[in-house]
Amino acid sequence: MLTSLSLLVVIATLIGVAVGRVPYFRTNRATIALVGATVLLLLGALSLEEAYAALDMNTLVLLFSMMILNVNLRRAGFFNLVGKYVLRWAHTPRQLLGLIIFASGLLSAMFLNDTIVLVFTPLVLEIVLSLKIKPIPYLIGLVTAANIGSAGTITGNPQNMIVGIASGLPFVRFTSFLGPVALVGLAIAWLVIVLTYREDFRNRHFERVPETSIRTDRSLLRKSMLATGAMLVAFVVGVPVPLAALSAAAALLISRRRDPEIVFQELDWSLLVFFASLFIVTHSLEVLGVSAYLASEVQPLLMRGILRLTVGSVVLSNLVSNVPAVLLLRPFLSQWPNPEQAWLTVAMATTLAGNLTLLGSVANLIVAELARRRGHEISFGDYMRAGTPITLLTLTWGVLWLWLVF
Repeated sequence: MLTSLSLLVVIATLIGVAVGRVPYFRTNRATIALVGATVLLLLGALSLEEAYAALDMNTLVLLFSMMILNVNLRRAGFFNLVGKYVLRWAHTPRQLLGLIIFASGLLSAMFLNDTIVLVFTPLVLEIVLSLKIKPIPYLIGLVTAANIGSAGTITGNPQNMIVGIASGLPFVRFTSFLGPVALVGLAIAWLVIVLTYREDFRNRHFERVPETSIRTDRSLLRKSMLATGAMLVAFVVGVPVPLAALSAAAALLISRRRDPEIVFQELDWSLLVFFASLFIVTHSLEVLGVSAYLASEVQPLLMRGILRLTVGSVVLSNLVSNVPAVLLLRPFLSQWPNPEQAWLTVAMATTLAGNLTLLGSVANLIVAELARRRGHEISFGDYMRAGTPITLLTLTWGVLWLWLVF
């Protein structure tokens, strides 16, 4: 009875996380996951000690550290500055789209895709509206590129952080495999959008992309860039990724002029709560013996090649969201004939799956909401018109690439 009730709580929690809210209550994914984890503890599905042991501190430390880095870069004006100087090079709609996609993809690989779309969406809207061109294709280019680019590194998105830590893959090795998937994927996104919105990308030259006023904190910008550069060097030479990121974050918190409390106030604490709670919820499946049962039933299907694993990852990601999908698949992946290939496949598939529908990733919802506030609605149909073919083509390329390199 207890096992059945606990399993029902886990299922309800995962459904709530997938939907993002509970009817008649003011909730988000973090509160849903936290309440679910708490109910499981109250039911005795696992003890407090087991819950503490379930927390993957390496992943939580890495996510926390990257948030501090991102807040400092954002406050310094780095992202807006990059957007200004990259986008001013555009002379045609196709060039503008290409630069938006390239900048979004590259920066998302380094600094988390959600951060990039949050900062870049208002900037892209300002530019395209000044040029009197339709914003939808460029916004779709921005967000699909952010999702694709984030697939290329461990620090690109939360699910890659989990994969990177759990698999033990070094930063450089991870990027050497999935970096090409992301780069070619960005080209695919550009091509699909140009072909899908042919009328919007006919030959036309801009007089110039309008200049935007950008405020920067030069001192903080220099310090943040130095810390970021040192972190990347540490990644390359083999310093553990969480330690390298934490060192960069700690360096940025040392200041004679700025109150660190300002940085802490801007951190996405709900995301950390979400992660910690999901670690507990998914670990309860192992304690209850459900993971072992699923392994015996589902694993034989997923073990038949990376194509089946990719399809399973995509389906699961769109059912329960990408982070829960990775946590649910995590116990099975070490048993693959080639665990490294399995980990990389799941990282690739759960990330690229985010482009399938408007609800596929948090980044998609951020762009849609920011655009809606400015009077530009991105409907499901608008998004899927380009997002679905981009997803199918990039996944096909990703599967082919990982099959070839292994």
